[in-house]
Amino acid sequence: MQKTVLTFGLIAGLIVVILWHATRPLWMDADGKMNLDSSEIIGYTNMIVALSMIFFGIKQFRDRYSGGVISFKRAFTVGFLIALVASAIYVIGWMIYYNVSESAQNFLPQYLEHMKEQWAAKGLSEEEINQRTAGFQKNVELYENPIIMAGMTLMEILPVGLLITLISALILKKK
Repeated sequence: MQKTVLTFGLIAGLIVVILWHATRPLWMDADGKMNLDSSEIIGYTNMIVALSMIFFGIKQFRDRYSGGVISFKRAFTVGFLIALVASAIYVIGWMIYYNVSESAQNFLPQYLEHMKEQWAAKGLSEEEINQRTAGFQKNVELYENPIIMAGMTLMEILPVGLLITLISALILKKK
């Protein structure tokens, strides 16, 4: 199981990091700002494509190492471990990118401005916008802690990996 988990986890992790950089022109404006409307869709699409390796990892484990049978529990375990490896690579990639890229470091201020525009469009009062902005600023301060940053980044990709693991385990289980 270890070989399958590491192989497919590394492949998935590398795919998500490569796609992230390859699709960068699609989610960056000409002036170097992130286009927040498209970046989220592109980012999660990249994750789904990369994490499809979970399905193939479970299938390979079932067919090669389990004699063509696998329980839901075992399939879920294999998929979860693949998702953890891929997620760890994603977190490491983001932490490196964040610390060397000016555009990444400008992400949170850009995101706050985008959210203020969204809140104003929804008709929130200036007081409500200011309250939400203050809450956001507290989160920005927390984000400067590398452990918090890693945890928040992990929570971007791991739930997607868990969903793909659940679906894959349900599809691939065989008694």
